Amino acid sequence: MNIPVTWLYVPGDRPERFDKAAASGADVVIIDLEDAVVPARKDEARANAAAYLARRTGSAEVHVRINDLASGRGRDDLAALGGLAGLDAVRLPKVESAGVLDGLPVKAYALLESAAGIVAAHTIAAHPGVVGVALGEQDLAAELSITDESAMNHLRLQVVLAAAAAGLPPVPMSVYPDVQDEAGLAASCRAGRAIGLFGRTAIHPRQIPVIRRAFSPTREETDRATEIVQAAEEAERAGAGAVALPDGRFVDAPIVARARRTLALAERLAPEDFS
Repeated sequence: MNIPVTWLYVPGDRPERFDKAAASGADVVIIDLEDAVVPARKDEARANAAAYLARRTGSAEVHVRINDLASGRGRDDLAALGGLAGLDAVRLPKVESAGVLDGLPVKAYALLESAAGIVAAHTIAAHPGVVGVALGEQDLAAELSITDESAMNHLRLQVVLAAAAAGLPPVPMSVYPDVQDEAGLAASCRAGRAIGLFGRTAIHPRQIPVIRRAFSPTREETDRATEIVQAAEEAERAGAGAVALPDGRFVDAPIVARARRTLALAERLAPEDFS
């Protein structure tokens, strides 16, 4: 299974953008019924999402970020959309406990956007209805009055650990709000990648190729992965239990598995994809 690298938000009250989002190259399109839609248009946005899911085409997965399940509107969103075949998953905002996830009719990504959500990250990630977790960083930073990036990294690492312990896919990064600052977006992606985050949500299609490049393995990484995989294959043919690299170092099975994932990702995100 390919882990998504790019996730593109599209407002639920802009149905004319749904097909464009699906054709943008994003791995996942997220129709947003929450923050991107003013209250007066939320019912319209839900109807737009339902109509699109009933006829959707294309290879990109389609998720819907519904409103908070603690509200009647969020429960109405789930009731209207949860049974539609075109819906791959819902994104649940402001998840603060595993209990709210019981009985969901569809796969869910839990968004951790508060101190309570971070504290409960391990139990939320371990819930059987959850297929992924992500951070809502703007709300979280506002609640905790955080302005220091190192403090945010501490919170990010807690969620990275919770996802890994639960056997979930890596945690994608939150949106980068300045769509004009491509250099800043790339630098931010590289920093997130270094602490175990993988992939990123976008708010504009122009951010997608930048994100893909930032999470693509470097030449040095692919060369190293090739060396490890070749050594592993030679060890297998020789019936050896240990994998020795040409420089004399030994690597174990998890390192070999990671090298294989690196090569698969490099092939998937080949440079021609970015043109």
